[in-house]
Amino acid sequence: MALRHFSVKAFLFFGLCQVGHRGFAFAAEVREAPKKIAIIGGGIGGTAAAFFLRQEFGPAVKIEVFEAGTVGGRLATENIGGNEYETGGSVIHPLNLHMKHFLERLGMSPRADVPSKLAIFDGKELTFEESDWFLVNFIRMLWSYGFNFVRMHMWVEGILDKFMRIYQYQQFGYSFSSVEKLLHAMGGDSFLTLVNQTLEEAMLAEGFSQVFLNDIVTPVTRVNYGQTVRVNGFVGAVALAGAESGLWAVEGGNKLVCSGLLYHSKAELVPARVTAVTMKTRPSKTGSTASFYEVNYVGESGAAHSMYDIVVVATPLHQGLSDINFSGFSPPIPSHFPGRYHQTVATLVHGLLNVSYLGSLEKPDNFFVSDVLTLDSKDSDIYSLSSLSPVKIPKDYSPSPASERKVWKIFSSQPLTQKNLQQIFLSWDSVWEKRWLAYPSYSPPHRRTPPFILHDRLYYLNAVEWAASAMEMSAISARNLALLAHHRWYEQTAKIDQEDLHTRLRGEL
Repeated sequence: MALRHFSVKAFLFFGLCQVGHRGFAFAAEVREAPKKIAIIGGGIGGTAAAFFLRQEFGPAVKIEVFEAGTVGGRLATENIGGNEYETGGSVIHPLNLHMKHFLERLGMSPRADVPSKLAIFDGKELTFEESDWFLVNFIRMLWSYGFNFVRMHMWVEGILDKFMRIYQYQQFGYSFSSVEKLLHAMGGDSFLTLVNQTLEEAMLAEGFSQVFLNDIVTPVTRVNYGQTVRVNGFVGAVALAGAESGLWAVEGGNKLVCSGLLYHSKAELVPARVTAVTMKTRPSKTGSTASFYEVNYVGESGAAHSMYDIVVVATPLHQGLSDINFSGFSPPIPSHFPGRYHQTVATLVHGLLNVSYLGSLEKPDNFFVSDVLTLDSKDSDIYSLSSLSPVKIPKDYSPSPASERKVWKIFSSQPLTQKNLQQIFLSWDSVWEKRWLAYPSYSPPHRRTPPFILHDRLYYLNAVEWAASAMEMSAISARNLALLAHHRWYEQTAKIDQEDLHTRLRGEL
């Protein structure tokens, strides 16, 4: 009992800032360190991988990050009227410890909190509008759905509490070779069941009512993943966590974390599109044969290639998102894994909202709803409608009523038509559109999750998205792969795929 208490205290004392210092102190006695590592993709996953790989392998290794577009990937902003607004990943949960750690290490700050009000729209009228008074909201929920809302919070918290164990596993250097083994170590068979059943099935089995799922849960999954309660149960729990209080974002834009991690890792950015990864062998100094990965790419200067000891693919290997050819591998590595990514269209409109479109009788001067979620109804052409605050909150900033022009973000499955815009807005100055393949189309059971390990020293970070897609999930996967690459390079198998952390720590201590 005392040893277990010590391990928890040690975790809290040393903190996440120490995760990289235990790995390479004695590694040189076993095997020479890698000389070059390639990371394909400069989003949050790729840049976090650069950060963690630097911690694991030390200052000597050369790390190169390939990114054909803008660093940040699916974290992006757009300038409208002189201010930047989030167009990609927007919110971070208060329990996302890696993202919090990144801000501390990079000297960044959370964005100032802006008050918000939520409503739910069925395509004709608002079925729910949040009050300024907590007690009023609680009584409304209790009257309509009993204790379903309280029980939902407890159910989500129970799942998050188990998954939070990943931070302690990673603190002590443990990694996992597959998404399934990682999930099983955190939540046992129940987590694997969650991934292979729908959110609807999981919550009905827990005693939640169908009406509650239709009226409250579905609008949350629509705004967060553009899908219904037929997503898998685990990603559904992540979506519901994204509707809780305490959510935050980064001052200046979430994408700044990516550029900050890239700088902090001292990785070199290669602005190029990777076309192929090929297995190569050549004689080593000792006379034996050494294997390397040749990364072929096209940049501003044309086609080129470089050789690497380790390669991390941090971009989705799916149709429409990448076209990397893998050659010389046995068994073959597919360029595209099964499944597809779901299209969500983000439209930013600077204009004057038509309050009557929402069926509200409130005067625009008194309408302060900032987030409108929608039911899964034939009358709903959109997933959500939200008023945006700039990524840099001006001093003395406060939300404005619907009678004033401001920036609204609309999520929909298809581009908005002129008719849609005329229905939603009285007038507008500008319209900006981005079609995101932002997350997988979740249709469980998905029993063939892509592997973390594509080949001996070739890793696939985005495999984790098929359990759940979020900034923190990418960061967790990046940390896992950095540890996995380190342990496999130095043949430290005792740190791979081990469960029951406290039992093992007692043995080690």
